[in-house]
Amino acid sequence: MIGIEEKIEELKKLIETSGLDARDEIAQLAEKVRSQSKVEGVWKQVELARHPERPYSLDYIDRIFDNFIELHGDRAFADDPAIVGGVGFLGSRPVTVIAQQKGRTLRENVWRNHGMANPEGYRKALRLAKAAEKFRRPIVTFVDTSGAYPGIGSEERGVAEAIARNLRDFSQLLTPIVCVIIGEGGSGGALGICVGDKIHMLENAICSVISPEGCASILLRDASKAKEAAAMLRITSGDLRAFKMISSVIPEPVKGAHTDPVGMAKTLKEILVKDFDDLCAKKPEVLVRRRNHKLRKFGHWGEDAVG
Repeated sequence: MIGIEEKIEELKKLIETSGLDARDEIAQLAEKVRSQSKVEGVWKQVELARHPERPYSLDYIDRIFDNFIELHGDRAFADDPAIVGGVGFLGSRPVTVIAQQKGRTLRENVWRNHGMANPEGYRKALRLAKAAEKFRRPIVTFVDTSGAYPGIGSEERGVAEAIARNLRDFSQLLTPIVCVIIGEGGSGGALGICVGDKIHMLENAICSVISPEGCASILLRDASKAKEAAAMLRITSGDLRAFKMISSVIPEPVKGAHTDPVGMAKTLKEILVKDFDDLCAKKPEVLVRRRNHKLRKFGHWGEDAVG
């Protein structure tokens, strides 16, 4: 990008000395600079969303909720450490918390499968959500995954069906749901616990149907073009807010949430308290109706676009 800016300056000097008209060339180079600047800005957010010191779900759970008790298992196959769930108190209000959890160390990342859940993780999440509905507890979900685990065992046990069932059943739960995308929101793996009445996104979080590297490999035929793919995918919090896919963008410290995890948790807690004060005052039937109306407005379709 520095080389392009130097060429622009050379062309400007050439105009001054020779009187030649190089405005079109300058405009093209300036547009290239703006495009490259945008690509670098998006990639900076991708790097912050993946920062190894960025607060993970349990970091927020420990700071936001009192007396949190983790619950385990899907009552069918196994417990999935990639998804953490349990019951705690948000102030004086009991809530159910469901979250995707990455690991800090190599050993923990192997155990938690880098936050990529198997089908039993999504079935555990739904089991906890159904219990929350039964006892009229509101639900908080923290989303942070590069995607659901695509291994053979995961596919054999029906990961696609488990995610699809969560999408359907979460949309019908008769209790308030607030979702927060705190890091990566990758594809269906994120959507499996990201259907709610309010969906917030941290400023430097990202959300996409595929990773930039995967998109670059498939569409651009070159995995090294991940930066360009990230800009094409429109994965930033600002993009999703513009598309009306999320309720709000939660500001982070200038250098990222990892620079002030305590302050970030305090901000999140204030937002959750305010949301549940509002949502818990509404009838469950109203929440479900509004939730489904919001879901059906995503995307655009028209007969003129067919064929």
